[in-house]
Amino acid sequence: MTDQEQAKLAKAVAKNLAYLHKDILTCREAAAYMGVSLSYIYKLTHRNEIPHYKPLGKKVFFNKSELEEWIQRQRIETQEEVRANAHQMAKALGRKEATR
Repeated sequence: MTDQEQAKLAKAVAKNLAYLHKDILTCREAAAYMGVSLSYIYKLTHRNEIPHYKPLGKKVFFNKSELEEWIQRQRIETQEEVRANAHQMAKALGRKEATR
């Protein structure tokens, strides 16, 4: 690995480590932290689908812990969970039908 490649790698690692110690992120940092494009971050903020702050009316900031919570709320159920929920709903509907 050349000195130039090592320097580039060291810079990238340092940049990524900075996110670990920051609580407030810019749009660019949030996009990198989440592994999405900057345009996708803009789209989410425009639609008010992601928690964000505009303290000065223009520049957008994100609370890192709120981003993590938002990501975890977007969970997709497993097929087993879907089946179990469907079974519970069918049982509940069966009971309602029986009481009519």
